[in-house]
Amino acid sequence: MTATIDTDNAITVSEKAKAKVLSLMSDAGIVSDDSYFLRVGVVGGGCSGLTYKMDFDNEQKPMDQVFEDKGVKIVCDLKSFLYLVNTELDFSDGLNGKGFYFNNPNASRSCGCGESFAV
Repeated sequence: MTATIDTDNAITVSEKAKAKVLSLMSDAGIVSDDSYFLRVGVVGGGCSGLTYKMDFDNEQKPMDQVFEDKGVKIVCDLKSFLYLVNTELDFSDGLNGKGFYFNNPNASRSCGCGESFAV
């Protein structure tokens, strides 16, 4: 059984992140396969203690939290979701762009690279 959290606490995506996710899914040949989704999570590591992770997946696990925003299906394991409540996935490009990043209101501090954080 898959649990779904109230959309008030959802993980969301910006328009730029949506465009990049769909572009990457297209490049991987999975954009038209509805079984694939964006899996986001948190793992231990990095200079601040916790690091974000993202990948495409097509296998949901029993305690996964499932969201959909702007047509992008996002899946997160329950433990990671505790750190990602109300987080927005964004994308920055250009000369100083850093790629995907998480606007996480739960992070008390993050490192200079923007890939790790602490709560």
